[in-house]
Amino acid sequence: MTHPVEFVALSLLPVRCWRNASLALAEGESPGSILERLLSARGPGREESPATLRRRAATVLARGGERHLRAIAFGDAEYPSALAAIPDPPFVLWTRGVATALDGPAAAIVGSRAASPYGLAVAERLAADLAARGVVIVSGLARGVDSAAHRGALAGSGATVAVLGSGADVIYPPEHEALAEQIAVTGAVVSELAPGTPPRKPFFPLRNRIISGLARAVVVIEAGERSGSLITARAALDQGRDVLAVPGSILSGRNRGAHGLLRDGAKIVESADDVLEELGMSATRGASGGLPELPGAAGRSSGPSGDPVLACLPAGETCDLDGISERSGLNTARLLPRLFELELRGLVRRVGGGRFARV
Repeated sequence: MTHPVEFVALSLLPVRCWRNASLALAEGESPGSILERLLSARGPGREESPATLRRRAATVLARGGERHLRAIAFGDAEYPSALAAIPDPPFVLWTRGVATALDGPAAAIVGSRAASPYGLAVAERLAADLAARGVVIVSGLARGVDSAAHRGALAGSGATVAVLGSGADVIYPPEHEALAEQIAVTGAVVSELAPGTPPRKPFFPLRNRIISGLARAVVVIEAGERSGSLITARAALDQGRDVLAVPGSILSGRNRGAHGLLRDGAKIVESADDVLEELGMSATRGASGGLPELPGAAGRSSGPSGDPVLACLPAGETCDLDGISERSGLNTARLLPRLFELELRGLVRRVGGGRFARV
């Protein structure tokens, strides 16, 4: 497996290069090769050579260790399979807290920073009810709905994940420092940005794709017409996630964005049961034991003879990512999204330590 320094080096490239690098990773190109190629394409006047960028990456890794951050590189066995399945997954996920909280099942709760008392109460109650039933709550640690959702999850004695638009060691807004510390006890504070990176406006739309990417469903509460929550909802739809919305008052502009989602077909959320149903965790799950398929998954064989990944996981055995990759002939860029799909279909589950088992 490639050393994480290569992936950290990719994350230090200009943001405009990230999409091309992600596409190349999905095609199976090595991170070292991508780094060399993209830097060469910038011409002889480029500011940094590949060797210089790798040295910077090594320094960043050391700094992260000093700040108690763990770098989970794309392709690592602990990299969340749900996140690996999106079109532009982060090269590195800097994590503070409990990494296993990233395994889900998870729902994202997002909404207005200037939420009404009603919106805050709904976010907190919904998060608490879901967390109490084993759902990890993902949000962005922002003021308003985000922080209410995190607090609700903690009150429900569950895990919650905060995705930042700054380095995982730079808490924004700063008044949520104590909340971030609480989150890291049972959940995780994460970012794709290098340690020490300050919050900047362009980083927040980028982090929204991670919020939706870590979740199976996204719930929007009190989003205006230009709310950043709608960016998260659009990312969720692009990623094949379910989008749900909580209806609210029509007397203010706080709910126009959420109501627009409902008009476009988003499911109405009136209780935690509505979200659990979308996650395949309603009462019917006990009878069938199954989870919903990803779009386009219908018609694929669920038996080992028709699926090369399932065939690599004999019943009663567990296998790590490298072993599955070796047996199936699929590189990790293709294997992680496939494992996520099989997890959603209830055919594969994580068993800890980066190992997988057939259900």
